[in-house]
Amino acid sequence: MTDTVVPPTTEAAGTPAPAVPDEPSAPVPVDNPKLPAPGVVDEKRKPILPPWLRDRDEFGTAAKHTAGRLGYAAAYHGVRAPWYALQLAAMSPRGACRFIASTNRWIWDREAAPLRDHAVRTEDVDEYLHLARLRGNRVRLRGLITVVACVFGIGFALWLYVMAPAYLWAFAAGGVLTLGYFGQQPDAPVIGPAVMRTELQKLTGTIVLRGLDAIGNPRISAAIKKGGGMDGMRFTSEIVRDGPGYRADLDLPYGVTPDDIMEKREQLASGLRRKVGCVWPSGDPDEHEGRLVLWVGDKPMNETTKPAWPLLKDGRVDLFKPVVFGNDQRMRWVEVTLMFAAIVIGSIPRMGKTFLLRLLLLIAALDPRAWILAFDLKGTGDLGALEPVAHRYRAGEEDEDVEYILHALREVKEELRRRAKVIKSLPRSRCPESKVTPALASDKSLGLHPIVIGIDECQVLFEHDKHGAEIESICTDITKRGPALGIVGIYATQRPDAKSLPPGISANAVLRFCLKVMGHQANDMVLGTGAYKAGIRATMFSRRDLGICYMAGEGDDPRIVASAFVDAPRAEQVVARARKMREEYGNITGHALGEGPAATVGMDVLGDVLKVVAASEEQVWNERVAARLAELRPDVYDGWTAVNVTTALKPWGVTIRDVWGETDDGDKATRRGFRRADVVAAVTRREADRLAA
Repeated sequence: MTDTVVPPTTEAAGTPAPAVPDEPSAPVPVDNPKLPAPGVVDEKRKPILPPWLRDRDEFGTAAKHTAGRLGYAAAYHGVRAPWYALQLAAMSPRGACRFIASTNRWIWDREAAPLRDHAVRTEDVDEYLHLARLRGNRVRLRGLITVVACVFGIGFALWLYVMAPAYLWAFAAGGVLTLGYFGQQPDAPVIGPAVMRTELQKLTGTIVLRGLDAIGNPRISAAIKKGGGMDGMRFTSEIVRDGPGYRADLDLPYGVTPDDIMEKREQLASGLRRKVGCVWPSGDPDEHEGRLVLWVGDKPMNETTKPAWPLLKDGRVDLFKPVVFGNDQRMRWVEVTLMFAAIVIGSIPRMGKTFLLRLLLLIAALDPRAWILAFDLKGTGDLGALEPVAHRYRAGEEDEDVEYILHALREVKEELRRRAKVIKSLPRSRCPESKVTPALASDKSLGLHPIVIGIDECQVLFEHDKHGAEIESICTDITKRGPALGIVGIYATQRPDAKSLPPGISANAVLRFCLKVMGHQANDMVLGTGAYKAGIRATMFSRRDLGICYMAGEGDDPRIVASAFVDAPRAEQVVARARKMREEYGNITGHALGEGPAATVGMDVLGDVLKVVAASEEQVWNERVAARLAELRPDVYDGWTAVNVTTALKPWGVTIRDVWGETDDGDKATRRGFRRADVVAAVTRREADRLAA
């Protein structure tokens, strides 16, 4: 809209001058031709040596692969050598005939016969005479060479017959095998390959564009058909080898992001003619949002041989520093930092969830300062290798197992409170950020060593009838306050839903590992709300992708990682080394010494409810009880709602029903609650059961 230009008011007249009609204005250019270009803002130098020559581990892997392949080929052909010799000997007569025929053609210069015939047919006398003289010279020279070779060969054979008969037989055998080699059929060689190789098509720009066009994105398809310019779509560098695969960097058309490509990964793999496990598109965190890094492997990730875990035979861990625990699609090592983080692991059964949990506990065991609490609610003993270094250990889901874990978690709860007081009492010079540091953890007098708690199938604890509410309360507190105080909780479950993985834990977990799940709800429960819509989908993993997961929380973006494979015998070897380090450090405690947790008194829900519900109140709403409990003991009941009250009281036989109450406005209403008399009766029954026991 164009504004009307009004001249200033005329003071003499006291009235404004008449308005001047608008006139069309000339367009103002926005592109300044004199605006300087930014020039080169970044330089990326290509490596002088390939990665496998610069990295000792990669060089070792390449050398091991080459040596293994050569050794296998030598063994394969060595076993079949006698059969090869028999076949070649049978083919030697044919080879001898071929040798004589080819020698005859060579002596008489048969290869030039067509040229001489052509000269005769065209009556080219000069050319024919030249070719005839050339043939005569060749025949004389080649005949002489043949005669000399025959005389020398016969003489050498007679000399061997007299001086070294054994060598004569060796030369004869070699000659027979050589004739057999020339006598074999070209399409059926006697000595075949020891390893059948599948040749892969080299990745080219044309193939990449074909694959991108196959995903059906209209902007990408239109850009490819357009050709020149391609609406901003272009390759930013050459396609190169990157580990066991190819890497292509390109800018996508305007408005298209790498997430759009990731959603169509199967179609992209079809267009590239690769298995879906070979194709891994991703963004580049160092570039703009339209940059695509397309990595195409030679083999699927689950079929590629993984390098051995560096800590398998040697090494010591500092939990405050990053530690290698797996590798990405390109077989590059991936690190994780366990301190200052609560950890959640989720997947369907049989995908490697327990193996990943055990691997993280093995990492913690290699820090001799750390206490390890390993709880296996599956009851199969998958974490049994950690017993020699575990401060607390239990395998099983019976009531006595749950009570053992409850007592152990109550100990951690008290330790959490003690540590908070210790941190508060330390001067700022020693504890500037009010959290455990490596120096404080190494000071034995403070008792601030790392504590790592691993719970497999944690849903068994949270869903327990009597103790589930208290265990959930303790674990939630550990998740929220534990990381700053040096306590790490690792929760693994095969049912990542709100009941199996309480929101207080899932919402506050920093590190998240999601192996294969079946739906978007489970995906977002583990990786965070909105992860599925953002293209971070663990549902795309197949049942063969064992140990492959999305890792979120370590770095800027979620990454696809395959955890290192450490089976039970190797885990026992790692634990034996960790036990020795702990003995030298002086940190063999608890279960490793044959001691269990003391039976301590924990959260008394019934008693606390009677404290906050007056005797004059016959019935009360759950929501009001939750608020009063939070005021009574905020360290235990903070964040409780009416649902928590229902869950905590129901196992004790307290009936939850609709009860009348008065709102803040003075109106009468019914809401979910209970009668105080039911709680009193539940306390009476509990005390009677304890006396009977």
